[in-house]
Amino acid sequence: MKNDLSRGLQALASFLRRHPKRITSTLAALLLGTGVTAFGVAPLAPDASDLPVRQILEAVQSLPTENQTEALDAFRFKLFRTETTRSSDTADALLKRLNIDDAAAAAFLRNDDNARLVLTGRPGKTVTAEASDSQQLLKLSMRWPTDDETQFKRLVIERSATGLVSRVETAPYVSSNRLASGNIQTSLFAATDDARIPDGVAVQLAEIFSSDIDFRRSLRKGDRFNVVYETLEADGEALRTGRVLSAEFVNDGKAYQAMWFQPPGQDATGTPNKGAYYTLDGKSLRRSYLSSPVEFSRISSGFSMRFHPILKNWRAHLGTDFAAATGTPARTVGDGVVEFSGVQNGYGNVVFVKHRNGHETVYAHLSKLMVQKGQTVSQGQTIGLVGATGWATGPHLHFEFRVNGTQQDPMTIARQSETVPVSAAALPAFKQLAQNVRIELQAATTIGQTRAE
Repeated sequence: MKNDLSRGLQALASFLRRHPKRITSTLAALLLGTGVTAFGVAPLAPDASDLPVRQILEAVQSLPTENQTEALDAFRFKLFRTETTRSSDTADALLKRLNIDDAAAAAFLRNDDNARLVLTGRPGKTVTAEASDSQQLLKLSMRWPTDDETQFKRLVIERSATGLVSRVETAPYVSSNRLASGNIQTSLFAATDDARIPDGVAVQLAEIFSSDIDFRRSLRKGDRFNVVYETLEADGEALRTGRVLSAEFVNDGKAYQAMWFQPPGQDATGTPNKGAYYTLDGKSLRRSYLSSPVEFSRISSGFSMRFHPILKNWRAHLGTDFAAATGTPARTVGDGVVEFSGVQNGYGNVVFVKHRNGHETVYAHLSKLMVQKGQTVSQGQTIGLVGATGWATGPHLHFEFRVNGTQQDPMTIARQSETVPVSAAALPAFKQLAQNVRIELQAATTIGQTRAE
């Protein structure tokens, strides 16, 4: 009996020495099983450390890389860059800023008749270049406006099989509309500059609302405006400003609105109906007379008493002097017939235009006359260029408005001249456009408020 027990204990001890992990797991399971909750059961599978380990070696064939390597070696990329020409630019300096190292291209810019257009004339031209990864010029293009408001010119220089070649092309503009908003702090032009609005738009705003707002004396700090205008683009580059399509100007708390409208159809002669600016309720803003014979300009001497700079005495100034540079276009303020064009006493080069109802306008001190006696002229037509001829101490335009031979304040006459409403036939189309304009101007207002915040 004792021998049997001894042999059993020896066998148990031997088992414990050979399987310590299995015994430990079993004991842990038994101890945990006595608790309220069982957390796990020891696995009955063989211990991983007791399993046999085999090493397997297998040959793997690599994928072919020759094609990919050849494709990468043959891959070429192009670099694009845009720069603006400077007054100090040479061919080499411009190409260097474009990150192009190409002596042949520099020589081509210096010697080719078309290519020389890049560096001649006024600076500030936008040049776009396309180059290879080895910094060789592949293509260069430049665009500029012409006298034709519908088309622009494009210079193209590109590399062919025989070398660089150039050509000048003509292409139509693409028109797009832009919304903008601004606030008056000091002047109209300062406000449009802050809003990044072209000067041409500022001039048009002053023209459109000139019969209601005196932009030289009546602007107030805090006045604001919203505008929708055309931009004429050449290959995505804005080259010139188009027409103001709609606008709103709040002056001293009073809002003025305007929109461009061209009635559909043709007149009796088959000519398309003329467009004009109207209020949103259909009242024309085109009056019989413009308030100024030059585009938005400073009045250097108004219709009042003044000390004459040459005669050295006080006397009534029966006209209005507009400060402007020599060569600035002078335009007739209304339709009429040229009654006189020539030299006359202190007026120097002067043009007299006769209008209906006993009205007459005078344009003096011109540097150049551009109309002849008896010629019919229309409102806004250039009749001469500003100068300093006659009794003038500096370049300006002396302007008079006479009614039955008596000088009158031209600003008053312009505001009192009649307007023409939209015709009954065109009214439905006008109302539809006016509704769209209200939405656009509201959108422009929102843009301005967002920018201010």
